[in-house]
Amino acid sequence: MALSGEVGVAAAAAPGTRSVPAPRSMLAWRLGSIGLFCLLWEIAGRIPINPAFPPFGDTLAAFLAMVADGSLPRAFALTLQPLAIGVAVSATLGVAIGVAMGLRPSLEWLGAPVFIVLQAAPVAALIPLVTFVYGIGLTAKTLSVCLLALPVIVLNSYKAVQNVSPSLIAMGRSFLGTPRQLVLKIVLPDAAPVIFAGLRLGVSAGFIGVVLAELLITPTGIGDLITYHQSTASYPEMYADIASIVVFSALALALLQIVEIRLFRPEKREQ
Repeated sequence: MALSGEVGVAAAAAPGTRSVPAPRSMLAWRLGSIGLFCLLWEIAGRIPINPAFPPFGDTLAAFLAMVADGSLPRAFALTLQPLAIGVAVSATLGVAIGVAMGLRPSLEWLGAPVFIVLQAAPVAALIPLVTFVYGIGLTAKTLSVCLLALPVIVLNSYKAVQNVSPSLIAMGRSFLGTPRQLVLKIVLPDAAPVIFAGLRLGVSAGFIGVVLAELLITPTGIGDLITYHQSTASYPEMYADIASIVVFSALALALLQIVEIRLFRPEKREQ
């Protein structure tokens, strides 16, 4: 009896503890928020708040029709090609450049201002320049993805390496570790979570870049569908195109977040 009382007092006295909701309750809350959003969308479309704003039911029907006739899958296949190439190139170059900048101050002084300016630059204004130089093909769209994704990945990798714990590096040196061993066995493993988070942000920026490229460079893929349905006043189809790329990007980023938690975030994995 006394033991149970002590346990109860200890549990009640634990300050700053926060109960973590069960996975099922979290899923229920998320599904409920999505359902509420769809309901509000349906109501706003039925009022309507604007003649060009369709109800959610009409948008969903248009989405299913485009999936059935194959127009939406074909558009996604065209959109994902420059996105995949651009993200792969940006990830490879971005991590390498960011790590090099974090390890060598001379490269930091040379490269950091360039990528900070690129990250802050209005990319929509640079895309016509890319079109002028490289035309309207796959190369121009891939470069548009890299323009948005590369600075994010470089700067996150650079900051991740800079913020590696000095005590870990000192420990490696005390064990007579070579510079190569320090980088491969201490710096990169410690910086890996932030580097992967930068890759996730780079993928998010890549989605923006590929849609901008398809709207501003050449009408192909999802951008072509959005432009076509807007010009023909097919508003349910236009909103279905926009919603599909938003949902796809959200699911892709959620999958990357799950991978990040599994590989690099053991504290979140336990929660």
